[in-house]
Amino acid sequence: MASASVSSLSSIFSSSKPISSNKPTLLDSPSLHQSPARRQFLKGLSLLVPLTTIIPLHSPSPSQAKTKEIEVGTYLPQSTSDPNFVLFQASSKDTPALRAGNVQPYQFVLPPTWKQLRIANILSGNYCQPKCAEPWIEVKFENEKQGKVQVVASPLVRLTNKPNATIEDIGSPERVIASLGQFVTGNSYDSDELLETSIEKIGDQTYYRYVLETPFALTGSHNIAKATAKGNTVILFVASASDKQWPTSQNTLKAIVDSFHV
Repeated sequence: MASASVSSLSSIFSSSKPISSNKPTLLDSPSLHQSPARRQFLKGLSLLVPLTTIIPLHSPSPSQAKTKEIEVGTYLPQSTSDPNFVLFQASSKDTPALRAGNVQPYQFVLPPTWKQLRIANILSGNYCQPKCAEPWIEVKFENEKQGKVQVVASPLVRLTNKPNATIEDIGSPERVIASLGQFVTGNSYDSDELLETSIEKIGDQTYYRYVLETPFALTGSHNIAKATAKGNTVILFVASASDKQWPTSQNTLKAIVDSFHV
């Protein structure tokens, strides 16, 4: 109906002859008020205006339509090791890489007031599974007063040509963080930002642990990270806080990082 109105408008203006600027225009003529063309013109406008105001140009995106994130304490089970936390255990329903078998299940604890954030499709690795060439974000959780945590997965071949390599096979803690540091900070990495490194064992799995002070990082000025390799991926777990969050949340973030394992 709208296109018919537009067509009517076009026919009216195309049929009108040029008018001298010294004479009244066609639209100024009193006789036009009674003409069929005038009535058709007004009818067209009445149809066009409501259509343009009530019909959206496109459907809302999923991010626009999503509801507010829910606190994890409302749906995750309480941690058996510490009742002040809940336990997140990643499964195939949580991420594209887990569904593709590209990442082994992992788990960690969180305070019950934290919320899970949605990951943009281009950052989730959904478009490139099962053979992604670049790292992607698995999951991300946040609390405005305490900080954020995220799991980043990197293809093993990005760091070594040895299949099923352990984190020790890739190299020293310093070498691994030099390759993955930009995914800790969200932009760039400088070796001067690395304050501490350590190595820990959980069962048969070895983890490299890092403490970084990153004043220019997008993730936050303070970062604690933990890295390990399993299967065909390297998993990087990062807890971040701003200068304002760090004084009161650093112990909580350390406990979260301590709990992470694949």
